[in-house]
Amino acid sequence: MNALVNMYGPFFDLHNWATVIESGEDWLVILSLVVMECMLSVDNAVVLAAQTQSLPNKVEQEKSLFYGLFGAYIFRFLVIGVGVYLINFWWIKVFGAAYLFYLFLNHFFFSKNKKVEVPTEPKKENVFEKHLHISRFWQVVISIELMDIVFSIDSVLASLAISSNPVIVLIGGIIGILAMRGIAELIMGLMSKIPELNGMAYFLIMFISVKLFLSIPAIDIEIPNLVFVGVLVGAIIVTLIIHIINNNRAPKSKKK
Repeated sequence: MNALVNMYGPFFDLHNWATVIESGEDWLVILSLVVMECMLSVDNAVVLAAQTQSLPNKVEQEKSLFYGLFGAYIFRFLVIGVGVYLINFWWIKVFGAAYLFYLFLNHFFFSKNKKVEVPTEPKKENVFEKHLHISRFWQVVISIELMDIVFSIDSVLASLAISSNPVIVLIGGIIGILAMRGIAELIMGLMSKIPELNGMAYFLIMFISVKLFLSIPAIDIEIPNLVFVGVLVGAIIVTLIIHIINNNRAPKSKKK
């Protein structure tokens, strides 16, 4: 019972909510979490788009995404509460830091580009429809929920490494998920025009992994949240400069 209070009590503390809402520093952190959520969820948006294409019309496609959004919020609330409890154990911090650093290494050194294939024709009746009597619509909704669970683990872990206040993480997650659903095409278009943004996101993941590792009791170095905000702003500026330089070099290389 005490564990549940420790995990979910801060969500129901009105003073905690008021402090966060009135704090300009906390809103800077929330904005940073929203940016991170959007950049890390681009793959999620592509997969969700592919999942909904198997439905016969746009009404059902939009309805399935709405139900999926509602489920994503419920899961995010639950997993943040568990994460807030677990992140207090030093070995969880070490594991989390190692996992985030693995994501950074995997992106730059091990991953291969894979395109998501969007189905163009509705699939034939499958075992779920035939034996379990689950309609295709609810299959898509369940699939969206499972995808959200898989993709949100990274976002929640990274968010908790930035801020230990679950209210800040929850607000950032809620806004980030809504932004990703609402302006998915815009974000994907921006990242296709400025591909360096993808690398920037994983550079930030590396910074977060270091921040989390340094916070373990044996080292006990806390990097302030505002430092991360500054790193994020600096990373965006450097990324845009690199993009401009790459664009200026491209025509010259073509002429040769």
